[in-house]
Amino acid sequence: MSIFVARRHERSRPRCAAAYDLAVGSLVTVRPARVEDVAQMARVIVRCWQETYRGLMPDAVLDDPGLPAARERFWTAALTDERYRDNRLAVADRDGELIGVAMSGPPLDAGAVWARQLYVLYVFAADHGSGAGPALLAAVIDADESAALWVADPNPRAQAFYRKHGFVADGTVQVEDGVREIRMVRGVPR
Repeated sequence: MSIFVARRHERSRPRCAAAYDLAVGSLVTVRPARVEDVAQMARVIVRCWQETYRGLMPDAVLDDPGLPAARERFWTAALTDERYRDNRLAVADRDGELIGVAMSGPPLDAGAVWARQLYVLYVFAADHGSGAGPALLAAVIDADESAALWVADPNPRAQAFYRKHGFVADGTVQVEDGVREIRMVRGVPR
């Protein structure tokens, strides 16, 4: 897995925002996830779920005090358990703090016609536009691999991001944990 470096996109900003721009203008590095990242990975997922799914999922789920520990257990397994050996996990790091997480693996659907499934790709809302999302996607799915993913609907920003990266909705819908999701695919024969 390669290491990607992205710099936040330059934007016209008022002069009073110079300190903010300096703080967020630092380099983002995307690298393979490590076991020592587990606590931060859990923190990223919990915060991103709260940012993304508030109003789509019950608050009781998003605010469950046990959610961070459950996510830590999941990431520990994903990084150490033999069941996940074919998965690719990457994190986006800025100045030693994780701001994003991604994971792909073999499809769980035995009849799948795509090579990889994107299971996780989250970046803090404040870091959208930093280049972390595209770098994470590239770190876990090769550009020439066919792939599929499930994305919440409605979630127009995420759907637009995936369309920009070659994914198209294939008309398949599911409801997972009370959230309506659409399947998007890339590189799959029609």
